[in-house]
Amino acid sequence: MRRRTRIPPSPLPQRDGVDPVRVRLPFEGAWATVREHLVERLTGAGTGVVDGMFEAGLIVGADGTAVAPDAAYEPGMFVWFHRELPAEVRVPFPLQVAYRDEHIVVADKPHFLATTPRGSHVAETALARLRRELGIPTLTAAHRLDRLTAGLVLFTVRPEERGAYQTLFQRRLVRKVYEAVAPYDPALGLPRTVRSRIVKERGTLTAREVEGEPNAVSRVELIEHRADLARYRLVPGTGQTHQLRVHMNALGVPILGDPLYPVVTDPVPAGDFRRPLQLLARELEFTDPVTGLTHAVRSRRTLTAWSGDPEWAGR
Repeated sequence: MRRRTRIPPSPLPQRDGVDPVRVRLPFEGAWATVREHLVERLTGAGTGVVDGMFEAGLIVGADGTAVAPDAAYEPGMFVWFHRELPAEVRVPFPLQVAYRDEHIVVADKPHFLATTPRGSHVAETALARLRRELGIPTLTAAHRLDRLTAGLVLFTVRPEERGAYQTLFQRRLVRKVYEAVAPYDPALGLPRTVRSRIVKERGTLTAREVEGEPNAVSRVELIEHRADLARYRLVPGTGQTHQLRVHMNALGVPILGDPLYPVVTDPVPAGDFRRPLQLLARELEFTDPVTGLTHAVRSRRTLTAWSGDPEWAGR
C-alpha cells in the first residue's frame, strides 16, 4: 500500500482569485519527460500551448523554479501553472455578504453566478469574487449552490477548519429553506412531503425520478398566491441534484425560468440575464462546529417574478 504523500504548498500565488492548477505526475506511465506527459494530458489546451508555457517558464515545481522542457519524468512529482482564463461575461449583480466572522463567510449569491470555478466559469464565480473583494485568498466553499439558483452559500476562511463545516452538510446538520415562484394549482394539496428516487446520469443535463426506495425528500408549502402564480417554501430533507426542481415539476408546478424542467430549452445567449430561475436559497441555520454559536442567516434577495419585474409579464 503506497503511503499518502503530503501535498506541498503552491509556489504560485492566486491570479484574480483563482488558484493555479496543480498536477501530480502518475506513478505508472512510460513518459520520458514531464513535457511529454503534459502534452498528452492537456490535449484540450490546443496545439503548441504546453510548449509555449514551458518556453515562457510558466510551469514550475514545488520550489517555484521553472521546469525545463527536457526535465526527466519523476513519478509522483507535482507541478503548477496558471490556466489561460476563458473570456467571461461579467454577471452584473452584486455578491453580498450576509454574515462574516474570523471563521466563515456566508455569501448571498445572485442568480447566474457559479459558486466555484468549473468549465467556462472561472474568475467570474462567487469564490473568486469573494477572494478578490474581501482579500481572503484562503477562502474555500463548504458546499455548492447551482449557478442558476440565488441565495446563501457558506465559505470557510481557514483551510484547516473546512472539513468540520463540510461535515455539517454531509451529515445533514444544516437546515436549509428555499423559496420558489411557480404556477398556482388550487387542486394541489399543500403542505406535503414529497418522497421519490432521483437519479442523474453522467453526461445528461436533467435528473429523473425512477422506481425504487426514495433517496430524495422535500417539504413543499404554499406561502401565498395571486391569480395563477404562487410563492412556495421548500425544505429539502436530502440533497440530490436538482431535487427541488424535479419535485416541483413532478407536482405539476415547475419553477418559473427553469431551462431544464419540464423540457430542456435552448441555451440563452451569453449576457442574457433577464429571466433567472425563480429559486432562492432563503435560509441557512446551523450550529458552528468551531465556535459553538448557532447561526440563522436569511437572504435579503427577492424573486423577480413575484416582485413584479416586467420581464415576467405574460411569462
